[in-house]
Amino acid sequence: MTGEGTTCPSCGAPLDPGVLVCPSCHRPVAISHPDHDPTVRDDPPRAEPLEATTPPPPASGARRSAPRRAVPGGVVGNPFSAELTRRLARLAQWGEGAQPLGVELPRLPPWAEEAARTAPDPEPWAEVIRGIERISQQRLTNAFEEWERRTRARLTRLEAYSVDSRLEREQIEETLNAVRTGDILQALATFQQVDRVVALKERHLDQAREELERVVALLKDMQALGVEAPQDPGEVAENLEAELRAGKLAPLKQQIRALRLQAVNRLKSGLPRYISDYGDYLLSEREHGVPTEIEAVELARGAREFFRGHPEEALRRLRALQQRHGLPPSRPARASTLGRGYS
Repeated sequence: MTGEGTTCPSCGAPLDPGVLVCPSCHRPVAISHPDHDPTVRDDPPRAEPLEATTPPPPASGARRSAPRRAVPGGVVGNPFSAELTRRLARLAQWGEGAQPLGVELPRLPPWAEEAARTAPDPEPWAEVIRGIERISQQRLTNAFEEWERRTRARLTRLEAYSVDSRLEREQIEETLNAVRTGDILQALATFQQVDRVVALKERHLDQAREELERVVALLKDMQALGVEAPQDPGEVAENLEAELRAGKLAPLKQQIRALRLQAVNRLKSGLPRYISDYGDYLLSEREHGVPTEIEAVELARGAREFFRGHPEEALRRLRALQQRHGLPPSRPARASTLGRGYS
């Protein structure tokens, strides 16, 4: 049926709706529909896969190109293939960097990667990748929030010993902001830097604490065995603890070294007499029917460590022996030698 008011622009002959060529003059006809906007494409554009845009569909009537040929690593002319490779590599970096956090991120199986690269319609796979990224980002956000709580507690302990941690607290905030805004790689890099620095500061503090406790224990053991200590262990512990709390690690280590040197010199002069006296004590015990073979072996081991130049190890062994077997009875002066009993 002839459309109302629709005529050929060349010969004026009436035209049916949708006719592209005039049946009278055989010339092309440009039809303009009242509800058609020539600036808008008839077929809507496809959704963009990730950041890569798919090529626009060919215009109406244009010759379509041949199907794209699959090749190893993707499809020729498929922009999604290169974008997919980049996004999967980034997800792999996320997974590797998240291992110290104790969180496992989802991954696309190898067969799915191959299917995504060769798919004629990549948009469904693009949505899968976006979903994996959303899940990964949420898991990382939760892991970083837990890491923040643990790290702030560690920093509080360091600050109790006057260790400056202002920079680390700022970097914690930077890490959380980065992961919440999607900059995962930056968050992982900053997190690892903070963890290394905090661990280093903790190691220095723990070493100083261990050295302090060792020298105080050394002085206490000397005192327990009746060997004169260079200083009172209680006062030493109080003074060194104050230095440690003030964060003065370098002066603290100098004081500990000086104290240990003084203690070792005292041990070199006091332990031989103690070993000899304890040997007399064990002989006296044996003469009274008390079995002392095990104690004699331990005493010999302590003496061996001393004469080998390890007075602290010798003191440790002798102190353990004294705790198990007791001290010799006190007497005003040494009246016997090794091999004789007490009178």
